[in-house]
Amino acid sequence: MALVHIDGNDLVVVIEGLDKLWAFKSSLTIPLANVRGATADPGIAADPKGIRAPGAHVPGLITAGTFHLDGEKVFWDVKDPSKAVVIELADERYARIVIQVDDPRTTVALVENALR
Repeated sequence: MALVHIDGNDLVVVIEGLDKLWAFKSSLTIPLANVRGATADPGIAADPKGIRAPGAHVPGLITAGTFHLDGEKVFWDVKDPSKAVVIELADERYARIVIQVDDPRTTVALVENALR
């Protein structure tokens, strides 16, 4: 699972617990100027993931790490798709961040309010 907060002009995503091991990351810091928006999307888990490098993917259990699909990099950290949030990015290493959070609605509101 991930924690999301705003620190000044940055969006900070902190990966918790053993997910750090599976995702090969402990945190991501993205300038808010490069964040396009956020949505709660429980259906995203059914989408193709692409090539994993590095990361872990056990269908129905965990998707974590960097995945390459159609020329884009997507960061994943999801165990429970019902709590998935997608954060769209521009001019960043990743085109999207797909993470599991405790409360998707609150996280989406946090990101969207920070962009205003």
